[in-house]
Amino acid sequence: MTLLRDIKAIQRNDPAARSIEFLLYSGFHAILIHRFTHLLWKCKIPLIPRLLSQIARFLTGIEIHPGAKIGKGFFIDHGMGVVIGETTEIGDDCVLFHNVTLGGTGKHKGKRHPTIGKNVMIGTGAILLGPIKVGNNVRIGANTFILMQDVPDNTTVVGTPGKIVKMNGKSVSIKLPPSKVRQTNAAKRNRLYPLDSRMEL
Repeated sequence: MTLLRDIKAIQRNDPAARSIEFLLYSGFHAILIHRFTHLLWKCKIPLIPRLLSQIARFLTGIEIHPGAKIGKGFFIDHGMGVVIGETTEIGDDCVLFHNVTLGGTGKHKGKRHPTIGKNVMIGTGAILLGPIKVGNNVRIGANTFILMQDVPDNTTVVGTPGKIVKMNGKSVSIKLPPSKVRQTNAAKRNRLYPLDSRMEL
């Protein structure tokens, strides 16, 4: 059923996909291999999942860590240059265009990559870094940069740094809120160093 949803996602999102042409799509090859490597990863099989993911990267130009959790109906359009980190979580019916990065900041342990909700579209060249949360029904524009900031449901975000330009169908201009992880770290830091709340976190 998951594979069928992935095929339907290609046909729904790409008008150029005719009949069985989806079999030629690098994004389809990448997610097909990932579905298999993720099963091996969950079974704690060493080395092989990472080896297969690196082969997939070589063949498709798309890097998906086998630890990433990806929902049904996932579609990568064109695909080249997409990077999806180990602790990334992606909900159902999401679309990524080429050169999208769902990465880490290098300053977190454990959960360190984005969590993406359902029905999210991320445009070409967008970069999302850190254990941030992107809500449901979100559109992120091409070349948008988001660092340690959460994205609410039902919004459109564009720019560098990203800002909300549409919310619940209405045009707005709102800064993105800091991620809850960042706020939690700030609170802990202020308890430890109450006299220096200005320290960079």
